[in-house]
Parts: sequence; structure tokens; C-alpha cells
Amino acid sequence: MSQEQLDKLVTLLRERPQPDPKTVQAMRDRINELGDKMPPPADAVVETLTVAGRPAEWVSAPGTDAGRQVLYLHGGGYVIGSLHSHRNLAYGISKAVDGRCLVIDYRMGPEHPFPAAVDDAVAAWAWMLEQGANPARMAIMGDSAGGGLTIATQVALRDKGMALPACSVPLSPWTDLEGTGGTITSKADEDPMLTEEGLHWFADYYCAPERKRDPLASPLYADLTGLPPMLIQVGSAEILLDDSNRIAAKARAQGVDVTLDVWDRMVHVWHLFAPMLGEGQDAIAKLGAWARARMG
Repeated sequence: MSQEQLDKLVTLLRERPQPDPKTVQAMRDRINELGDKMPPPADAVVETLTVAGRPAEWVSAPGTDAGRQVLYLHGGGYVIGSLHSHRNLAYGISKAVDGRCLVIDYRMGPEHPFPAAVDDAVAAWAWMLEQGANPARMAIMGDSAGGGLTIATQVALRDKGMALPACSVPLSPWTDLEGTGGTITSKADEDPMLTEEGLHWFADYYCAPERKRDPLASPLYADLTGLPPMLIQVGSAEILLDDSNRIAAKARAQGVDVTLDVWDRMVHVWHLFAPMLGEGQDAIAKLGAWARARMG
């Protein structure tokens, strides 16, 4: 690890000002700065399209196998995040898995609360299958809220009797919208990105209080039986570390082949910062190798 790279990133994250006032639009504009500052390389192949009524993009590195496909679900607390903010990460994953990433602009709160995001992810998966994609050569991946959505989508697909992917990769997944994990408090001083207050801000905009334990909102409470192999990558400096620890333990107990990959001192979804952090590049390469071995 380059301590200098990590220290620089943590300093940038801690010193980055929050919008004042903290409105939904201001927060959306803020995360989109990621796309401005860290765009994909010039050779990225980006095809815009509409999938199940939602804006979407096929993102791929040149020369990748079009038959190997990833449905990618961006993070942002189910309230912010976009095709723009996550385009470079989708490119990196495409290159690592040697396949195409379909990134969808799923509906978000507060305009479209739970279960709109799940409905859109399921519809996008159904669209991919209708286009002739082979589920044995497909994966579902996502980060943060998109990581929780990755798991919830598979639960919904299983319950509908639909084909499941060959594997899934939740990155720093948010699996418990009530925020009951012990690391919410024990890692508060280490985490430069997330706060308990911030998690509640997102959760309240996305989901009614009485539905926060719904298995498709908080997959920590889902029956995970029958889900395909899962690789969870999470940083040791995250307040959401226990969201990964607990869902990995539950999935394993219910017979799922789970690999829990905890990265020392890494921050929430450090993969997004791969252009400036070697561990981001390494984590993407590692998940790519793992997924390729399962995607045919």
C-alpha cells in the first residue's frame, strides 16, 4: 500500500465541504463531481440507450467479450449517484472481467421511494435476458446502496422464479437501513466518508420507517438461500463494515458460497478512487479475476 496515496485521499475526503444547505440536488451535484474529476479513459466505449423505461449505458473497455455481461447498480444511498458518477468504475470493472457493464439510472428517493429501485433493477435484468444474454455468463455488481441492491435484486429474481446470475459482487454494501451494526459507532472516527447521521438522511428519503426491515430494502433480513456465489469487498475503515460481516455470515449459514474480502484501512468504495489509489486498481483486478472464473 502507498501510505502517501491513502493519506492524500483521506485528507481530501475529510476536508471536502458538505453542501450548505444539504439538499438532495446539492448532494447529487456533489457526487457527480466524481465523474467530472475522474472520467473513464478516452478509449472507453459508451453506448447510451433506454432499458425498461430508464436511461442506461453499456460501458466497456475496447475489445472485451460482449457475451460476458455485468448489470451494474451504482451507489449513492438510493438518493444520489448516476451514470456519470460511476462511469469510470464501470469501465474498470468491464476491463477486469473482460465483458460489458450495463449501468442503469434506476429510480431513487425521495421522488421514487422503495421499492422503485428494486423494481427497476429486476426489469433491467429481465431486459438483458430478453436480448439473449446467457445468465451463466452474467453477474450483478454494485457499490454501497447498489451493493445492497445487488443482493436484494437476486432475492427478488429468485422469488419470481427468474434466472439468476453466475455470481455477484457487492462492494461495501449497505444491507441494513436501520443502521444497527456495531461498526456504525466503533468505526466512526476512522471513516472519512460516512456518518451515522448521513446514513439516516439517505434511508429516510428512500424508505418509510415501517419498511426499513423489508428484505428487499435491507437484505440483511432476507432469506438468501439459493443465491449464487458472492464476493463481498469492504474496507476495514468503514462504518458499514458490519453490514458486510453480518450478511456474509448469514449467507454462509444459508448455504451460499461467500467470499468476504476485507481490505485493511480502506475507505468506503475505495474502488471509485482507483485513478489515484493503487488499492482501488488492485481490488478491481481481484474482483475481475474472481468473476471471470465463474462467468464462463
